[in-house]
Amino acid sequence: MTDFFDAETHGFAEVNHTLSLAFQTDPALSYILNDEALRRTRLPRLFDLLVDDDAQSGRVVHSTGYEAAALWRAPGKAESEPGPMLRELWSMMKIFGFALPRAQRVVEGIDCHRPKGDFWYLHFVGVRPEFQGKGWGGRIIREGLARADTEGLPSWLETATPENVPLYQRLGFAITCEWDVPKGGPHFWGMMRQPSSI
Repeated sequence: MTDFFDAETHGFAEVNHTLSLAFQTDPALSYILNDEALRRTRLPRLFDLLVDDDAQSGRVVHSTGYEAAALWRAPGKAESEPGPMLRELWSMMKIFGFALPRAQRVVEGIDCHRPKGDFWYLHFVGVRPEFQGKGWGGRIIREGLARADTEGLPSWLETATPENVPLYQRLGFAITCEWDVPKGGPHFWGMMRQPSSI
C-alpha cells in the first residue's frame, strides 16, 4: 500500500523535481518551450511558482518517495487570483521569454473551456519517468478523487497527452470538450468526473 501526503513547505522542492521530470515531454509544455535544453532549465522555475500557488489554492500531494505528485485546486479556486497573478507576471516573463505568446495561447484555451461552478481541479499530475507505467499516476489521482467524493463534488482536468485519456476514463472522467491551440499548438481534451463514479 502506498501512502500519499499533503506536502509541507520543506517537501516542495521534491514535488517540483518530480513534476519537472514528468513534464519534459508533455505536448503543451513542449509546444511552449520548444527547446529540450530550455525545458530542462525553465520547468523547475515554472513548477516553483505553481507548487507554491497551488499549495495556497488547494492541495499539493505526493507519494512517500516522491515517485508521483499532484497539484489540486480547491472548489472555486480553479483560476488564479488576480493579485498573485500580477506578482508572478514578471517571473512568468522570465521563465517563458519569447515563448510567452505560446504560453498565453495555451492558457487562454484552457481558461475558455474550463467549466464554471464548484469542482476539484486536477491542475497537474506527474510521475517520475523511471516509475511511469507502474500505476503511480492512477493511485495518486484516486487519492484526490476520494476527497472529492467525500465532499460530493465533481473533478475536472484537461490534458494534451492522448495516451492519458484512457487512464482518466478508467478513473471515471468523461470527455466534455476538445480544442486545438491556435498556430500549431496541441490538441486538448477537457474531462469531468462526477463524484463516486469509480
